[in-house]
Amino acid sequence: MQLRYAFRLYPEPGQERALARAFGCARVVFNDAVAARRAAHAQGLPFPGLSALSKVLLTEAKRRPERAWLAEVSAVVLQQSLRDMEAAYRGFFASLKGERKGPRVQAPRFKSRKDTCQSIRFTANARWSIAPGGRLNLPKIGPVKVKWSRTLPAVPSSVTVIKDSAGRYFASFVIDTDAAAMPSSDQSVGIDLGLAHFAVLSDGTKIASPRFLRRAEKKLKKAQRELSRKQKGSRNRDKARLKVARAHTAVADARKEFHHQLSTRLIRENQAIAVEDLAVNGLARTRLAKSVHDAGWSAFVNMLSYKAARYGRTLVKTGRFEPTSQTCSTCGIKDGPKPLNVREWTCAACGTVHDRDTNAAINVKQAAGLAASACGARRRPGAIPAPREETGSHGIPTRHRATKRRSTR
Repeated sequence: MQLRYAFRLYPEPGQERALARAFGCARVVFNDAVAARRAAHAQGLPFPGLSALSKVLLTEAKRRPERAWLAEVSAVVLQQSLRDMEAAYRGFFASLKGERKGPRVQAPRFKSRKDTCQSIRFTANARWSIAPGGRLNLPKIGPVKVKWSRTLPAVPSSVTVIKDSAGRYFASFVIDTDAAAMPSSDQSVGIDLGLAHFAVLSDGTKIASPRFLRRAEKKLKKAQRELSRKQKGSRNRDKARLKVARAHTAVADARKEFHHQLSTRLIRENQAIAVEDLAVNGLARTRLAKSVHDAGWSAFVNMLSYKAARYGRTLVKTGRFEPTSQTCSTCGIKDGPKPLNVREWTCAACGTVHDRDTNAAINVKQAAGLAASACGARRRPGAIPAPREETGSHGIPTRHRATKRRSTR
């Protein structure tokens, strides 16, 4: 299993310039490779392979005066940029053939120096190291100060240096580690995700929605208004843009921290967890779109997935068309769809008064086959998502898309 550990970097001014040079060189090599393949396609020729591209775009290019500055950065960074281009094309062709799940992947595009995220990757061949004082030694960049928030559990296989839209630097280490099972538990839980409450558990616990974006809207509005009044191309506009980016990253970081704490708590306390299969694409086109994205259901379920795989827990996803809000969890009678403003209802068959969300969470748990004890429960077969893989040179985290059926919720 591969895990990624990210730590904040604090490069000195000279090191920032060296990193900017490395980002630029990697971007130029990537764009040159894309241009070479587009030219070959236009002429009806087969795509040049990695070895041919490396010979032309790296070895021979460094000997030319107009590309001699490529030698100022580590060769591994440039080689990894070519590999990222190759991976992008493989994903594009797999999407065209229908071999890749999810939305259709577009053909690789040219990178820009104005892209919000920039990154470079160093593998073991680059001979990077962690100095005894805790600094990260990067070839042709030097020892960079790192804010270590925890200890690495194993020797990293590679490190990706990332600069985000807010101007922050991160070192993302890829660790190969075995699963670390937690002590077994006899508890299981069903989770109903929503907007009024972020999550309602089958035991009746209701977890309030933090609404980080909604709470920060006033500050974001002010920062965005200041940005719109600055002259394009001016230094003041760059400062205002950075202020807006930092405000957005503060919201994203707070949301991620909330998801991590809640998912870790649920994984620690329960042997089996049931959630509805999410798909947010439909809701993202409604008036609830902002609230849906603010909740971040997909990122939360993704955290549950890889933590369950790592710690020996079971995560079961029920069908999104399961009538969890229409069915009585006591007698099993389907009582029909209900508008969203109905938060409590009484079963016409058995007379049980149900809280809408708690009843739905219980039905999610029962639909997943977790109504018995977690250790000996009947469980629906379902693949646990694979752990996160190493990032390429496209930024830290990927945005996960999800959807939830809300027409009868």
